[in-house]
Order: sequence, then structure tokens, then C-alpha cells
Amino acid sequence: MTCALIKDKPLVTLDELDVPHATYLKGLSEVVGELRRRTLDELRSGYSDECERLLTQMDEIYAILVTMDYPNAITHGLRRQTDIARSIIERTRGDITFSLRGEHLEKKIDALKEQLDQRE
Repeated sequence: MTCALIKDKPLVTLDELDVPHATYLKGLSEVVGELRRRTLDELRSGYSDECERLLTQMDEIYAILVTMDYPNAITHGLRRQTDIARSIIERTRGDITFSLRGEHLEKKIDALKEQLDQRE
């Protein structure tokens, strides 16, 4: 699932994997952490549209997981995994925002430096 989402391919379906529903959903919740890792790798080069794409996928996964309101005995801890996914998404959103704002600040500093150099 992780590789498909990183490569922007269709997600492997439950039927294709032939696993129980709870296992599939729990695996999907784990993908959020892997997408965060990929996003952080992308951010090392600076903010990019790829970071936004990955964050959007993380949000879409969370939107699916949060609707699974079944007893823990059926979902095998999915609620906890969903809560963890939410915190991972929010940290990632913060990291992306910080990176973007940092790049904006660098551009403003460069522009100011250019103006000051022209005055000399």
C-alpha cells in the first residue's frame, strides 16, 4: 500500500490482498507513518508539491479510518492506531508549514539583501 501511494498509483484493494478487513485497515493506518517519513525526506530538499500530495493522502486515509466506529474486539485496536495517525498527520502538517514559511523568509531576506547591496 505504501509503495503504491508514494508512486501515486491506485491503492491495492482488500480483495487483491485477500486479508481480513481489520488487518487491511490496520495496515492502512500504518501507511500514514511511512508517508510521513517520505514527506520528511522530500522536505530535506525544500517544500514541494509532492509534500502536499502526500499530506493529502494521509488526510484521506484518516478520513476513512475515523469512520470505522466498531468495537475494539472487531477492529483489533484500530481506534488507537487512528488516533496515532491523526497526531502524525498534524505533526507533518506543522513540518510542511514550517518548511514553507522558512522558504518564504529566506526569499524575503535575499530580496532585502539585494536591495541593500544596490544602495551601496
